[in-house]
Amino acid sequence: MRVNWNYIKMFVLLMLVGFLFAFASQRNAARKVSSPRVQFIGENNLFVTNETVSKLLIQKYGGVENVPKETLDLNKLENALKSNPMIKTAEVYVAVNGTLNAEIEQKTPIARVSTNASYYIDDEGFYMPLSNNYSARVPLVTGYVEKNNLRSIYKIASKITQDEFLKKNVIEIHQSMDKTIYLKLRQCKFIVELGHADFLDKKINNLKVFYQKILKEKTFDNYSKVNLQFDNQVICTKI
Repeated sequence: MRVNWNYIKMFVLLMLVGFLFAFASQRNAARKVSSPRVQFIGENNLFVTNETVSKLLIQKYGGVENVPKETLDLNKLENALKSNPMIKTAEVYVAVNGTLNAEIEQKTPIARVSTNASYYIDDEGFYMPLSNNYSARVPLVTGYVEKNNLRSIYKIASKITQDEFLKKNVIEIHQSMDKTIYLKLRQCKFIVELGHADFLDKKINNLKVFYQKILKEKTFDNYSKVNLQFDNQVICTKI
């Protein structure tokens, strides 16, 4: 009987590959995790620091260094990071060499509330605490503001971030007890009464037309209030 050496060689090769794969997998699973490498995605201004991220990981696992890879629950680590109210998203993974990687996306503040409490409103309309590490240059929000009812303020603040004219000129959003919205502009003595946060595009267009008019006429100091809450009208109160 003739022996087919090609089949034998193929069988031995497959056995060797399987053994090496199993050995590598076992060794990789038992590899100890090194200290975390934190990477922030997006803006360079850090509201939450590397130390804060590391502390959250340590609190969840009592320290992640020199822990076998197979014992780590990456979902729990991600949820621990996302529990921080300054963190929007977090992705945690372990590289082949055992490095624990955490990719962090911070929340983006678009307004800063300064009433009986101080906090940011983020770009999704939710509460975001102030940071000891960095202060964002965003419009100030004053007046009567409820933390669980930020819809109108968020709509105005979001419009400001999307409009270059507003972003350059609006420094304060004020909300009265009856939910009337007022704006304060940079280098202007008058206040802008928007009313409620409806028909916002039309009101802002009226404001731009009025602003260009007084800019041309150099009459910034002639008015104490500009009322935009009535349809297709700009009602000005002179000083």
